[in-house]
Amino acid sequence: MSKKLKLTQWNILDALDDEESIAAYLQVVANEKNPEELIAAIGTVAHARGINKMADDLGIKRETLYKNLNGQTKPRFDTICSVIDKLGFEFSFKPKHV
Repeated sequence: MSKKLKLTQWNILDALDDEESIAAYLQVVANEKNPEELIAAIGTVAHARGINKMADDLGIKRETLYKNLNGQTKPRFDTICSVIDKLGFEFSFKPKHV
């Protein structure tokens, strides 16, 4: 008689539970050089942190924030900068080694 395994669906929001994990996630996505994916990843982090509070903190409607961070639109750079700042992160650059 075989024993049935119970599988649960993995959710990335569960893995984004500390600053290092979030930073690593954003860095991996940024390294792919796909702007839509990066914006969607920032949106995923915003969801992990609480998108309702984030929208309130930014002074915009939740629906507007969803739209800006869904990876299907092209939000303004200052919007992305504001979200990244509210998430507690900053851009960082390093020399490219060829």
